[in-house]
Amino acid sequence: AMVAVKMRHGSVFGNNTAPLLAFTPCAMSNTVSSWSQYASLKFVSFPVQTVFKSSKVIPVMIMGKVLSGTKYPLMQYFEAFLITVGVAVFSLASKASDKESTTDTKGFLLLLLYITFDSFTSQWQNKVYSKYGKQNIDPYQMMLGVNCSAIVITSLTLIYSGELPKVYEFFQTNPAVLQYNIITAITSASGQLCIYYTIKEFGPIVFTIIMTTRQMLSITISSILFGHTMSPASLFGAAIVFGVIFFQIRKKYIAKSSPRV
Repeated sequence: AMVAVKMRHGSVFGNNTAPLLAFTPCAMSNTVSSWSQYASLKFVSFPVQTVFKSSKVIPVMIMGKVLSGTKYPLMQYFEAFLITVGVAVFSLASKASDKESTTDTKGFLLLLLYITFDSFTSQWQNKVYSKYGKQNIDPYQMMLGVNCSAIVITSLTLIYSGELPKVYEFFQTNPAVLQYNIITAITSASGQLCIYYTIKEFGPIVFTIIMTTRQMLSITISSILFGHTMSPASLFGAAIVFGVIFFQIRKKYIAKSSPRV
């Protein structure tokens, strides 16, 4: 990001319209959402987590109203409600025993934490674009600002928790992990550029819908590879979620294709 900003703008920080502190809130929320997302995998299966995250549309809309005063049509709220119902049906149908219900409660709280902070992240980034001008901030500057704050936050957390030496020991014991970290960093950076561009040009709601539609593939792959059972009720819940999403896509396509009078 630093190299790209330097090449495009002639300076890493000198020509940035938005101050670095403007990116700190979304860096903090992104860090918390990532932690809670990974932690939830200890208590819920990946398909449950994946479909549960499809309900992010409502929190994103609420967060948009809180942060920016954005107004959404009633039909859009209803569609978001149907997605939430589908998620609830899928989650309840995926429970297998009373023992699993206890761990599901912990997983539910972690997923709730994830959704809240993740919704804040995209809406705050959209607010930064709106406040300082989309023409003044490109995806590279957004990535640089967010990651600079994220590095400080995660480093201080590792030092405070005393886990920094453990990270060093882990890399010493498993040197092959470094190549996977490099690959992850490259793919993550590429994905971030697409995310920031989508939020900048189309807004956080469209971005959330795009991220939701890709969950169908994740659910299918996870169920095949790890043997997750999906009951008819859970399939019905998933059908509601993705049915609404594809309806939204079709509705926007028809509206765009219709000739204007």
